[in-house]
Amino acid sequence: MATIDDAVSTEPGASRRRRWRGGLVTVGTVSALLAAMGLTVLGLGAADNAVANYDASSWLWSTARSELARVNGVTARVDTRVEVPDSRRHPVQVVQTDRLLVLRDLNTGQVSSLDLATLQITATTRTTPGLGVNVALHSDAAFVVDAVQGIVRQLDPRSLAPVGEPVRYPPGITGGAFDGEGRLWIAVPAEGTVSAVTAAELPSEPGSAAPPGSGISPKRIETYDVAEPSHELVVSTLDDGVAVLDRTAGALVRVQRGEVFRTPLTITGPGSLPARTSGPKVPVTVPGERKVHVIGAGGEERQFTVPGRGDKLSPAVAWADRFYCADESTGTVYSFDASGQLVDTIGGKGSTGPLELEVRENRLFINAPDSSTARVVDDKHQVREVNKYANDVLGGDPPPVPPPPPPPKKPKVGKPSAPRSVTASAGNARARVSWRPAAANGAEIIRYVVEGAGERREVGANQRSVEVTGLTNGETYRFSVHAVNAKGDGPARSSNPVTPTAAVPDPPSGVTAEARPDGTVLVKWPAANGQGNTIAKYAVTATSAGANAPAGESTKTELVVPAGELDYGTQYAFTVVSVNDRGAGSAASPVSNSVVPFAAPGAPVDLRATTVANRPGTVAVQWSPAAANGRPVTKYLVEAGGRSSEVTDTRATVDGLGDGQSVTVTVKAVNEAGPGAAATATARTVAPPRVTVTGSSATATAVTVNFTVDAGGGQATCTVSVPGEKPVTARNCASATVPGLTPGTAYTATVTASNAAGEGTAKRAQSTDPLYGIATCRNGSSGAEASYCTRDVPGERNGNEIFEITQQDNGRQAGWEPNGARLKAYCKKQGEEVYAYIYNNDKRSTWWVRVDHSRGRDYIPWAWLNLEGGDNINVLPTC
Repeated sequence: MATIDDAVSTEPGASRRRRWRGGLVTVGTVSALLAAMGLTVLGLGAADNAVANYDASSWLWSTARSELARVNGVTARVDTRVEVPDSRRHPVQVVQTDRLLVLRDLNTGQVSSLDLATLQITATTRTTPGLGVNVALHSDAAFVVDAVQGIVRQLDPRSLAPVGEPVRYPPGITGGAFDGEGRLWIAVPAEGTVSAVTAAELPSEPGSAAPPGSGISPKRIETYDVAEPSHELVVSTLDDGVAVLDRTAGALVRVQRGEVFRTPLTITGPGSLPARTSGPKVPVTVPGERKVHVIGAGGEERQFTVPGRGDKLSPAVAWADRFYCADESTGTVYSFDASGQLVDTIGGKGSTGPLELEVRENRLFINAPDSSTARVVDDKHQVREVNKYANDVLGGDPPPVPPPPPPPKKPKVGKPSAPRSVTASAGNARARVSWRPAAANGAEIIRYVVEGAGERREVGANQRSVEVTGLTNGETYRFSVHAVNAKGDGPARSSNPVTPTAAVPDPPSGVTAEARPDGTVLVKWPAANGQGNTIAKYAVTATSAGANAPAGESTKTELVVPAGELDYGTQYAFTVVSVNDRGAGSAASPVSNSVVPFAAPGAPVDLRATTVANRPGTVAVQWSPAAANGRPVTKYLVEAGGRSSEVTDTRATVDGLGDGQSVTVTVKAVNEAGPGAAATATARTVAPPRVTVTGSSATATAVTVNFTVDAGGGQATCTVSVPGEKPVTARNCASATVPGLTPGTAYTATVTASNAAGEGTAKRAQSTDPLYGIATCRNGSSGAEASYCTRDVPGERNGNEIFEITQQDNGRQAGWEPNGARLKAYCKKQGEEVYAYIYNNDKRSTWWVRVDHSRGRDYIPWAWLNLEGGDNINVLPTC
């Protein structure tokens, strides 16, 4: 793995011209403005002041879309969005000033400088991936801080070329942020010190950064004692100076204007600080207590309790006389006033995951990198929500937010157990004591206490190796170690006896480390010179950012650190001590290269498989990202029903399966170590619908069928039809009426339900109700009218005559019915107009009705037939 000591070559060629895909949401964004003005944001000329004062905005990262969104703090809207290549679902550190924007991809270790005027990468450089390296910016100064190796290197932000020689510290430093006066503060737990570094002046041209040995280099200008050696330290830079939390002793130390102020705290658990604190009051967050202790400039302390449960609290951030504390388990940010009263609750709509709070440009920006939402808080504490995905400029829909986990059960809390494997090795007037962690028993360990040689030493909870000096050679010593948590001191465990001597072996040289795909780390070294004695074993110590802990012992010249012993995704380096057959140990070796332990990914989380309603033989799956375990997840393997595919997103569809098939879907994440554990879910493909007729009814001219449909998981459309008629759509797939039928007729209705997988049908026999009409011809009062309707007179016109056709053709007359005859009607047909005169209320029509009569089924003029039920000719279908 590269470190910033050897990753000094930049890539000004292809990478320098590589364009990031971006989109402009509004007209006249800063990029367009600057391009039109001919400015280069990363340039250091007089034009920079115009850029610096352009507006109050901040670039925010969206993990799911691999995208930067520029949020205008005044309007609380996104005005520019840029997709970052090859960083989808990667955690990314974003550091920015008014003129500079630098990113570090934690999964790949790549550091990139972005030209805000052209939205192009201007330079890149490599660092060791994982936690342990961070980037700091102030004005025109850029630093990369390798906390594991203890190397602080200045870079020219325009080219990312190194500037002079790095500042070197012992391995395992912490901090690495600028105060308001432009000093970079670094804490050294091994020494119990904090120091300030100032940047060297940059050359006028970005390609001419001062080379090593030129005398132009960053400088360590101040160093202060803030704690006992090996205490666990946390750093927060101030407007002028630095605050250091001594987690081991429970004290806050301020360094301001050359003076050191120490304030003992009343905390009962390990605390945390924000990387940067604005204003005179420093908030110390104790997640295990869910409390925030606010320390004033004069050392006065005020505390308040954060609502909720669990210990997923981020460090509280001071802003405009308020304190904002994020609970990542619920996605909620709590706002407290200066007196500690809860005055506002922000968010908390079920989204979980990291929340980034940063004060810049006279605003507090709250970003949820795993979701579409950010918020802007002005100095009046008005909160406005920002949709980082607004207007669908780039990328697809974000993955669904998984439901929040259930509140954690409150653990039983007790004193810690005794530390494990307490060992000691003697040196020249010194001894090294190491131990494995004690069980915390529900309350985080605050410190370890090492007793022996007449002294009591307190060391940080993450400093499980300490060197005891000032011993007398030839005298035997034994040491005991116990852990302390909020409940008190746990039992002690004693080391083996050791006798310091001047006859110590040499330390090994050339220690190397290799992270292996099975999660183990191989540490190797050449055999050490025993100086006349036999080397009995080697003791290996792992160093990470701000922490030291024993990694194991070996009688060989190598040690395999077991999988899971070290945190995946975190940088480690190693030192080795030689121990001879007399129990005497050497000084520690030079630190090894840094490595990031890794293993195959975890199983995808919250896997859900569902039926795709509009596609046959298809299921859809989606999931939340798997734990990367130290290397980026490069793809997911999806298998279902004997079919497999590879995707890079957290969703997929699998097709080509059988209809109505129950399918088990398996998804595995893949990284450099190979496929990880599988997650499984089951879904069913769309099946053809099944129809069940539940009833039917009829009128004289319509049939209604009632039914239910099992849509088979699909989206069904339904029709009802009878032979010879157009199908009728059942919009609710529950019932439909087929109109225009012939009265008194037996029909078979067919219900058809269709979806993506096919059709299902069911039939129902149903007859229409018969419809009758009354043959009506009533005689007049006198003369020929008085007998017109009495009988049929051949060759003459009479009422109630029935014909084979819809015309009064004597040659086609089929019969005659007397007044009042009840005839069964079937349908209507246009024909010759017939006028019934006084014999049927002057009824006149061209409609004829087909009826059953004494001689058969023929046509009678509607003028002579009064239909029952209102005499509505429109109820009859057309013949």
